[in-house]
This record gives sequence, C-alpha cells and structure tokens, in this order.
Amino acid sequence: MRQEARLTEARRAAGQPQPRATTPQARPKRPRDPEAERARLAEQGAKLLKRQEAERAKEAARIEAELAKRQEQRRRDAERRERDRVRTRKEQEKAERQARLAALKLRAEDRTADTARRLAELHDVLRLRPQGLESWHPVVERALAGRGPQGLAAEVEDLQRRSPVPQGCRGSVEAGYAPEARQVALNLDLPALQVVPAVAGYRFVAARAEVVPQPRKQAELHDLYRTLVARLALRALDEVFAATPAALVDSIALNAFVPAVDPSTGRAVRPCVVSVVASRAEMEALVLDEPALDAQRCLKAIGAVVSDHPHDLEAVAPVVEVDLSRYRITADAAAVTGLDSRPDLLQMDPFAFERLVRQLFEAMGYETWRTQGSRDDGIDAVAVKSDSLVATVFAIQAKRTKNIVEVEKVRALAGTMHDVNASHGVLVTTSWYGKASREFAHRNGRIHLIEGRELKALLQQHLGIDALIGLPKVPPGWIPGDLT
Repeated sequence: MRQEARLTEARRAAGQPQPRATTPQARPKRPRDPEAERARLAEQGAKLLKRQEAERAKEAARIEAELAKRQEQRRRDAERRERDRVRTRKEQEKAERQARLAALKLRAEDRTADTARRLAELHDVLRLRPQGLESWHPVVERALAGRGPQGLAAEVEDLQRRSPVPQGCRGSVEAGYAPEARQVALNLDLPALQVVPAVAGYRFVAARAEVVPQPRKQAELHDLYRTLVARLALRALDEVFAATPAALVDSIALNAFVPAVDPSTGRAVRPCVVSVVASRAEMEALVLDEPALDAQRCLKAIGAVVSDHPHDLEAVAPVVEVDLSRYRITADAAAVTGLDSRPDLLQMDPFAFERLVRQLFEAMGYETWRTQGSRDDGIDAVAVKSDSLVATVFAIQAKRTKNIVEVEKVRALAGTMHDVNASHGVLVTTSWYGKASREFAHRNGRIHLIEGRELKALLQQHLGIDALIGLPKVPPGWIPGDLT
C-alpha cells in the first residue's frame, strides 16, 4: 500500500494520467452453514470466556499476592515493633534493676555509715565532755546560799540533765548534798545494752538484691557496753567536780544503775553496776582525754566497784547507800571519812565490809584483789606481800557477825587456801574467837586471826577511820572502849 501511494504521487508529479480504479466484481456469497456458524461463535465465546477467566484468575492472583505481600509487611512491621518493644522493656527493666541495686547498695553504705557514726559517738562520750563548766560555780554557790543543800543538789541534777550525751544515753538523775562532809551523792541511771548497735554493718548482696545486716559478735558487743558504762560514770564524776567549787565539794558518792527488765522473770529491775566514792584529788590526777585510757580500769583504780557483766544485769553491792529522801548518806568506812557520825562495822553491807578489809590490807602494803567465789566459806580476797626475793600469798576471809566465830569456820579457811595457792590464811571478823579457834590457828601456824577490836585499831592506824562495833554485849576479855 505504501508503494502504490508512492507510485501515484510520482505520476502526479510527472503529469501522467492516473489509472482508473477498477472495481472488482463482487464474488457471489456462499451461504453460511448455521451449524458451523454456531460452532464458530460457540468456540469464540468459549475462548473469550476462557480468556476472561484467565484474566480474572490472574487479577485474583495478583490481588492475593498483593494482599500476601501487605500481610507479610504488616507481620514484619509487627515483629519489628514487638522486638523494639521487648528491647525497650528489657533496657528499661535493666535500668530499673541497676537503679534499684544502686539504691540498695547506697542504703547499705548509708546504714553502715550511720552505725559507725553512732559507735563513734559512744566511743567519744568521755573525750567530748562539755567544757567551761566553771561558769556554774556562781550558780551553785547562790543555790546553796538561797536554798541550802537541796539547792546545790538541784543544780547538780540540772547539770546532768543538760549535759549533751548521745541519743539513748540520757537517764534519770537524783542528787543530794552533805555539807558537813562536802560530799555530793549522785544516783544516775545508765542506758541498757540496746544502746550499743548490735549490727556491725550492712552488706549489699547483689545476687539476692537485698541488704543483709552483719551482727556484731556478742563478746565485742558486751565489751563495748562495759566500756560505755564506765565512760559515762567517769564523765558524770568529772562534770560534777568541774561545775562545783572545791570549797564546797570534795568528794562524790556515785551509784550508777541500769533500769531494765529481767528476761528470766519479766520483772522490772534496777541493778547497780557502778559504785564509787571519788575524791576531787583522785579525779584531777586522771587524764581522761588520753586515747589509751581504759575506763573500767580507771574506775577500779579510784576504788570503784564495777560490774563485770552489766549486760547480764549483774549487780554490785553499792559502796555507799544514799537516802536522798532525807539527804542522809550511810556509807562504808572509806566513804564516810570526815562525817560527824562514825561508821558502825556491823551496819555495813557485807560486800562493803569485804571491800573495807581489802583497803586495809592495801594500806598495810599488800596488793589485793577480790575473788569470784560465792560459797559462804569461800575466799573473799587474795593479798600478796612481796619482798626482794619471794612473794607470800594470803587468802583473806571477812566475817561481819555479832556472834563468836565457830572453830569450823577457821578449819574451813585452812581447807580452802589451796584454791588460790595461798601459803597463809587470814580470818577477819567484827566479833571474837573462842579458845578452840585460837588453838587450831596456833597448831596450824599458817592461819592468822584478826578479831573486832584489833580490826578497829588497824583501821584507825592505817586508814584513819574511827569505827564503831555495835555488838549487843562486850565479848569476853574486851572492855567497852573496844567497841566505841
């Protein structure tokens, strides 16, 4: 067709006549076979239908693939979001756990530091005493002039209540004043064992995510408490001496108690754990700020009786019994020196009498210490007399009685001397011995007997104590002056 068009265009350009179009004669139409036509149309319809079905299937497959692709994308997006959420949650949980562990660790450190600070406060209770207490002197003098002995005692009580001590160490206090003896009597309540931290520190256990307390060893806890009791007693003595003029107060009779509940009975108890009569000169000779100072030994060095087991509420017999309701002091011989009324050896507490005998032997040049025996016929004290070559050990037993000492008591002393490896025994009494006792001691050769009138003379000679012996009758061979 394109070639014929080009030829026609060329003839027209050359001026040649165009050939006439010839009309082909129409061929006669053949008659169509209806059946064939129907078959042809049916085949065409089937092909069309098949083609349409194929197209629909293709489209359906395309849509299904698209949906699957979208679903797969949504699934992957959901999985990614879930992974992100899980990772974020884990990171958050990890951060929270680390923060919680850090908080627990910090809590353990803080609680350990608090315990250490508390222990340091108790340790420094004696060293960090209030200073400048001399400013109380005019106040004390005015109180005595205006209100008498009760006024001075009230100022001493006020001083003790104001004294800054660690939390839990403040107890009740009662005071009395005997102007004739220039002596303050002080009853002081000390804290119980619970004031000392029973936990040494706190440990952080990461594996269990908890703070675990580390209990303090019982031996250490008890030693800390014994030391605290002694330091508080020394502090009270030092404060009262510092706040009172020397012209008014020359000595302090201190009894320190521990109000508590006896776990064995459930009853309230108030055992005396420290008792001492301390002079101003004795306290001024002490260096209480010395770090190496042993408070318990320091108390004993000034003649105090101190409980070895205050944590068990073990009481000691007071050196001096204080009747504050009447401001009257009934003391043992060492405590009442200088009072108008002389001490009666028979009215003394048995423990105070034993202590007086030990003081007598110390004044006579012996080194003494108290034994722990509790039997009636046991050894009360041991005394050692040393010379350049040997040391002689004496077992001492003190009998405060108004009756004759039976010979069995003398024989019992001879039998118990070996308990303390003593080569000699001394039996001291407020009464007298019979003939059998003297003969036994003479035959034994190692038993020495000191009866009441001899004891009275020794107290006067070595301690300057003019004592009484309130026996109901004059013993055989004695005279009334031996009792008075």
